[in-house]
Amino acid sequence: MVKILVDAMGGDNAPAAIVKGAAQALNADKDLKIVFTGKREEIEAELGKLSYDAARVEIVDCRDVIGMNDSPTEALRRGDSSLMKAFSILKKDDEACALVTAGSTGAAIAGGQILLGRIRGVKRAALCPAIPNSRGSVTLLCDCGANTECKPVMLCQFALLASAYAKVGFGISSPKVGLLNNGTEEHKGDALHQETYKFLSQMDGINFVGNIEGRDIMLGDCDVAVADGFSGNISLKSMEGCGKLVLGVMKKEFSASLRTKIGYLFLKKAIKNMRAQLDFEKVGGALLLGLKKVVVKSHGSSKPQTIAAAIANAANIYRGGLVPAVEKSLGSVDLNVFAAEEG
Repeated sequence: MVKILVDAMGGDNAPAAIVKGAAQALNADKDLKIVFTGKREEIEAELGKLSYDAARVEIVDCRDVIGMNDSPTEALRRGDSSLMKAFSILKKDDEACALVTAGSTGAAIAGGQILLGRIRGVKRAALCPAIPNSRGSVTLLCDCGANTECKPVMLCQFALLASAYAKVGFGISSPKVGLLNNGTEEHKGDALHQETYKFLSQMDGINFVGNIEGRDIMLGDCDVAVADGFSGNISLKSMEGCGKLVLGVMKKEFSASLRTKIGYLFLKKAIKNMRAQLDFEKVGGALLLGLKKVVVKSHGSSKPQTIAAAIANAANIYRGGLVPAVEKSLGSVDLNVFAAEEG
């Protein structure tokens, strides 16, 4: 049985969307157990509206809720909050395999790194969403916001972490790794990116294909895009905004007149397929890579189907052995050599 902790109170649509999504995941996977953390009476009220296997559900009552704008350092001191209680259980319970939350990103990163802890040797945990691409698969963007200031050794580790995720989570045997930069030429970028390019070119254990530009995340032939959290976050939000703009303009134009409405009927299936391919939340959220156990951070506005996908993804990643794969990757490369060169 795969035990997944779910922060029932995290997110804009909590607890209704969270609980409904978890019930969907339970019904789809009979080898799954859900442990909710949050206000018992509110969780039970939502569960009462749903059909699910009650024998595979547990509730840990927590009276505190961390808001989206609360300070991450302050959140760490609130041990009775639904999120921090979940991290505490995840660390102490050997049977607990993963955690899914749609709550505060900053609090999730802080709880993951400080309460749960990083895999030995990992400098910093990184947020890694799966971005839909033109090949019909995904490109892993690592990092997208956890670390706004990076050193070359951290970006080299992000390449290893995301490569392991691509292999375990998506079955890509030799993921192509690109370094997000302001040009594809080797000499492009600031000192950080130039140094990182040199180190990545020398590393064993990754399939480095050179610098990539922002458009290559969705249109290029690479499986992993390595980025500092500042650049990665801007890239992610820009792509999300562009996708919503395209779909919004199409909706407006197709409803503009009787003729366009009729045209929509002929294109309905194609548009539905396009929406599915451009769905940024098809895997449920960003994986917080580098931690001792699996943690998935879903978008704050996640709907039930997104939460269900996040739980399913967390279970599959655990079953695939991501943490051992990361440990093996780290053990195969001596990153201390690069750290020494940094001075």
